[in-house]
Amino acid sequence: MKHEEKEITILLVEDHEFTRLGLTMKIENTPDLKLLAEATDGFEAVNMAQKYNPDVILMDIGLPKMDGITATRKIKEELKLDCAVLMFTSRDSKEDIFAAFKAGADGYIMKDSSSQNLLNAIKTVADHSAWIDSQIARVVLSNIQNEDDISTRNVKNQKEANKKYGLTKKELEVLSLIVDGLSNQEISEKLVVSISTTKAHVHNILQKLYLTDRTKAAIVALKEGLV
Repeated sequence: MKHEEKEITILLVEDHEFTRLGLTMKIENTPDLKLLAEATDGFEAVNMAQKYNPDVILMDIGLPKMDGITATRKIKEELKLDCAVLMFTSRDSKEDIFAAFKAGADGYIMKDSSSQNLLNAIKTVADHSAWIDSQIARVVLSNIQNEDDISTRNVKNQKEANKKYGLTKKELEVLSLIVDGLSNQEISEKLVVSISTTKAHVHNILQKLYLTDRTKAAIVALKEGLV
């Protein structure tokens, strides 16, 4: 994993000077994080991503010249860079959230999140895991009741909900921590188990939920009443 071998390198993309300054200070004062460069619009973001190939791009959506979602799509689909893109924005609409993930974003976090939550998100996407915090997950849930891509049903309690999936007690515990936004490493530390054990639990959870990523697992868990 990138962040276990060296510092997590970051490209910061933010057009508001005050916000950018605050984020710069947070990153530079956090061990294991290294700020490589800053961009103030989508075009700069794409060019700097190609130049620096950072571990994580902290990307605003409302950028001048080219918005963050378009920039993300170019970075992921055209440049095919391996860097993770974490959307860091004040926009919480269903349309922006879905468009961001469709463009290839690895995570989505609100600007009013705590510094610790932001750090968790950065480490999670750097670990090649998807991030979606509970605030965003609940926004999505409030808008997908009739979506066809997630087939679910209303349930009254966790026990009834789990009859559909057959998750073990430990898997439910891990799923709850995924919803809380913890990375595999953090889950391992919290549950005092090896990273390989945690990865096995996550794999089993995704198989039982018939899903391929943690983001959808978090959404299904909340909607189904599993956590």
